[in-house]
Amino acid sequence: MIGSPRLVIYHTSDVHDRRGFGAKLASMVEPDSLLVDCGDALRGSSTVYRASEGIMDELAQAPYKAQAVGNREFHYLHSKMLARSRASRVPWVCSNLIDLRDRPPAFARSLVVEAGSLRIRVVALLVPQYRTGSGWERFFGWRFLAPDIALRDVLASSTDVVDATLLLSHLGLEADRSLAPRFTELAAIVGGHSHDTLAQPEIVAGVPIVQAGPFARYAGRLELGLDGHEARVISYNLIPLLATGTSA
Repeated sequence: MIGSPRLVIYHTSDVHDRRGFGAKLASMVEPDSLLVDCGDALRGSSTVYRASEGIMDELAQAPYKAQAVGNREFHYLHSKMLARSRASRVPWVCSNLIDLRDRPPAFARSLVVEAGSLRIRVVALLVPQYRTGSGWERFFGWRFLAPDIALRDVLASSTDVVDATLLLSHLGLEADRSLAPRFTELAAIVGGHSHDTLAQPEIVAGVPIVQAGPFARYAGRLELGLDGHEARVISYNLIPLLATGTSA
């Protein structure tokens, strides 16, 4: 294990339009680390569209390399969701949402990003808004796939050579705990949606699960040692952003 590559991941989730953390976050993120967001940053919702989302400027102050589509980023109308994604300066990713009408893509199903010399595959899962085959998907043209089926498909179909695969989950902590034993090839599950704040990673079937909590109170910093496609936790801590006091 000595001398194995190290990956540092900073993460936020469920910011819900809180402001004032971007510059602080930018000042602490090391150049070769990976900064990601797990969704629900916007003020708008799946039905309410706001032409101006100031939180996008806030996120742009920090070197985010990927953002999961949360239920706040998702919109039932493709045109509104596309406008949101095009206004964002952070790439969006969602692995279990399919456009049935071959419209311009609003997000990627997976991304490969660089963290120093490491190549990291980023996949993401959004909590389904309705069932596959429902009348809603015929009306709106969006199909939500079961998270485990979609994740298995996107991992099996990827031909990219990477050093690790990271799941950004907007499913909630209980779902993350359920997924981990079935996807032990994941380096980590970085989660949100359920607004949990974990002071230390939960290790489930060897997969670390982390959540930094809502409203930009904290960012999480996870340091992993990579040995082949296996990962081990070197350190983890919560860093106050809009919270006061020391890390939890």
